[in-house]
Amino acid sequence: MSEVKIAAATRTEFGKGAARRIRRDSKVPGVLYGHGLDPVHLTLPGHDLLLALRTPNVLIALDIDGKKNELAIPKSVQRDPIKGFLEHVDLLLVKRGEKVNVDIYVHTEGELAPGGYLLEHVLNALPVEAEATHIPESVTVSIEGLAAGDSVLAKDIPLPSGTTLAVDGDTVVLQILSAQAEEAPEGEAEGEEAAEA
Repeated sequence: MSEVKIAAATRTEFGKGAARRIRRDSKVPGVLYGHGLDPVHLTLPGHDLLLALRTPNVLIALDIDGKKNELAIPKSVQRDPIKGFLEHVDLLLVKRGEKVNVDIYVHTEGELAPGGYLLEHVLNALPVEAEATHIPESVTVSIEGLAAGDSVLAKDIPLPSGTTLAVDGDTVVLQILSAQAEEAPEGEAEGEEAAEA
């Protein structure tokens, strides 16, 4: 996984008014925390951060006030529910070689068995533990030929080397359901026939 470099500045103003002023300048307020250190309040460039967050579990190399370099991963991102712009971001401080718990997306490949079955994602993201600088973006699992009643467990999903499950191996991640046609209640069908006669 590549690092995305972002220049950040520490901030001393807090509250809604300060946050609004930061966002008016196309910047995003954020907090960097972890390793038992006091949280550091930051201002980050909005466009650069938005581009970085397109990559799941992106590793961000922060240049804070041009003096301090820190590695971080996004832990919580708040967006405006209507316009979608970034409102706030929480960043977790990490070190090279350190293991972190993250959720990675589960992609599927292949076709279900013929018969109109439905694929249900019980978990859209799989909790794993990985080295902070080698977090996989996603995992892919084959659903080829699966039919109703089949399921894919967490332990069945192939993980990249250095990545381990952070959830019980018997947790259901995907399951196959039979597609059920909607049937009219018997009373309604009989009533319609009587009306036609």
